[in-house]
Amino acid sequence: MAENGTNGTNGQAYVGTRTIRPDGVDKVTGRARFGADFNLPGQLIGKVLRSPHPHARIISIDTSKAEALPGVKAVITRDDFPDQPSEFIPAGEMMMNYKDVVRNVMAREKALYEGHAVAAVAATSALIARRALKLIDVKYQVLPHVIDVVEAMKPGAPLLHDDLFTAGVEPKPDKPSNIAKRIEISLGDIEAGFKQADVIVEREFKTAPVHQGYIEPHAALASVSEDGSAELWCCTQGHFIVRAHCARLLGMDIAKLRVTASEIGGGFGGKTVVYLEPLALALSKKAKRPVKMAMSREEVFKASGPTSGATVKVKMGATKDGKFVAGFAELKYQAGAFQGSPVQPGVFCAYAPYDMQNVKVIGYDVVSNRPKVAAYRAPGAPISEFAVESVVDEIAKQLKLDPIELRMMNAAREGTKAAYGPKFGPLGLEETLNSIKKTEHWNTPLRKWQGRGVASGFWFNIGGETCASLTINEDGTVSLMAGTPDIGGLRAALTNVVADELGIPYDKVRPIIGDTGSLGFTFLTGGSRSAFSGSMAIVEAAKQIKTELCARAAKLWELKGDQVEFSKGYVKAIGAASEKFKPMSIADFAKIAGKTGGPIGGYGRINAQGAGPSLGTHLVDLEVDPETGRVTILRYTVAQDAGKALHPAYVEGQFQGGAVQGIGWALNEEYIYGEDGKLQNAGFLDYRMPVASDVPMIDAILVEVANPKHPYGVRGVGETPIVPPLGAIANAMEAATGIRFTELPMSPPRVLKALKERGLAPR
Repeated sequence: MAENGTNGTNGQAYVGTRTIRPDGVDKVTGRARFGADFNLPGQLIGKVLRSPHPHARIISIDTSKAEALPGVKAVITRDDFPDQPSEFIPAGEMMMNYKDVVRNVMAREKALYEGHAVAAVAATSALIARRALKLIDVKYQVLPHVIDVVEAMKPGAPLLHDDLFTAGVEPKPDKPSNIAKRIEISLGDIEAGFKQADVIVEREFKTAPVHQGYIEPHAALASVSEDGSAELWCCTQGHFIVRAHCARLLGMDIAKLRVTASEIGGGFGGKTVVYLEPLALALSKKAKRPVKMAMSREEVFKASGPTSGATVKVKMGATKDGKFVAGFAELKYQAGAFQGSPVQPGVFCAYAPYDMQNVKVIGYDVVSNRPKVAAYRAPGAPISEFAVESVVDEIAKQLKLDPIELRMMNAAREGTKAAYGPKFGPLGLEETLNSIKKTEHWNTPLRKWQGRGVASGFWFNIGGETCASLTINEDGTVSLMAGTPDIGGLRAALTNVVADELGIPYDKVRPIIGDTGSLGFTFLTGGSRSAFSGSMAIVEAAKQIKTELCARAAKLWELKGDQVEFSKGYVKAIGAASEKFKPMSIADFAKIAGKTGGPIGGYGRINAQGAGPSLGTHLVDLEVDPETGRVTILRYTVAQDAGKALHPAYVEGQFQGGAVQGIGWALNEEYIYGEDGKLQNAGFLDYRMPVASDVPMIDAILVEVANPKHPYGVRGVGETPIVPPLGAIANAMEAATGIRFTELPMSPPRVLKALKERGLAPR
């Protein structure tokens, strides 16, 4: 069994095996503490007053009646947050501007979407807090709003920001607009490429904003002391980022704020930013008592970030034998109320799976009266690759080519020059395509109204600043402290690495996620970086321990440094000395640590580089009910290159989870706004996410093409699985119905309408 350290590969006892997750028992017994599970004596309850208007100038805010209500201990508004300069900072794979962050946390000049925070109160009970909100008098000047991205780009559209001038355009525009940025990448000569084409397919696609759908709403507990020091507990993907944002927004000394990440009930990119955290701290500072805040599900939908909706144009050309010779795309992404949509990664990823000589992609970042978007698994890529993969499928049909063979013929491989810049190292796309083609799934016949679709996807992955510490305890066990919150089984994966690096049993490693006072700065969990960079930091920390143990053994045995070595959990004498001295284990050194130099430990401090891209291919079978338009997913297979799966079970879980979220995005999920600019489906009853009964078992195929820049060959895996589903399902829909659906979601009303228009459904 893997738990006993016997079934590893390449001499590894645990890496690549399915060990039991260290946090599993606490999760299933309810002992694990999530954001809303933290409490302090004397805590107050915080609530937020939110704008009922999608776009309105804030004339005045009168909080006097709320402050006079018995039980109310603090009220905050825009006046409690100093304005911030325009300064861009990374937020996962996206960028944000501090000038916008402070305005998203608390509306300043204007409320820019329904649900925008306008004021907040802290009271002795939730009931009193809610009463206080009703006593706050806000006078608004209601303004025209714009929801759709194309409408927002028009010259006469309602303007959200008077000082927003389109970046990336020369000369700089002399008039503000809702277009925050234009970006462009190109490779080769796009016009010459299309002249070589025997077949050209051009289409326009439209996707709706979708929410990450994490089960746990945002929650925070803040306690600010009279001396200015503060503690914050919250559900987040990056507590060091929370510390930085909150300290900046509140003018605090960063060293006085200690942030602890709770267990997290899902994030998927949506918990890489701050919402309640600065409010809870500001209220606690005013009230001089701890303040606890939690969003309702309606608040999550209206006031936290979904991902973009978009309008995408794609034009591709191919020769008659199937070689892609040109690819053009224009992406218009909704950013929400403030600039910073994931249009740049969307631009980068659009054609990245393919070896193409002539590419041009243009992207627009566009603001509108919606919540500011946040990251959502491979942010930007599912949208652009949905459009590209749909067109690839059409090319295959026009040329009467097998869709897998067409992709194989054009697959990016080692040495391929990407349109967004780099030349790729080893890649696993061909292997994923071959794996899919060999499955029994690919070769199973289908019936009428059933369809099969395939699509591929790409994500570039990131590294970044990462810290991890290893400490040898008195009994020979090892404490592992990581700085990246565990969202997808990270502790199990990293524990596998520690056990193998130090040659100790898996159950002798005790992993925890450290708070911001326990480790050096560590970037957030996102971009598929945590296992990749965390394992690199652990290798560095373990190297220090092994070097230290060898030095101690040499001193103890009175040998030279080159006469000892560390191997498989033991320090051993080499050569003739090996007969004289018995090998010593880590536990042996732990017993005499005080006599040989004191505590033993290692610390990894790295800025991880060399994150290898990850590619995958998805295969889906579905069935369409012509009487209702309902789509049933019959079978689903994912093949993806993991580089090396540190923990195969959790890698497969990432594959499956991404596929299920992609199914929801393709078939049901969308933000629905009325003419009044208000969200009509702010709850799981009307926002239709897949549940267990909606999906089959997702078959997962692990492909391992090692990343040469990682000691174990690891590539990030969490982002790529959500990229191919949209295209694969759209392609399966075309196969089942003969209709090319270009707008998502392909919900029953939309499908039924299309069937009726073509006479394929009963009227």
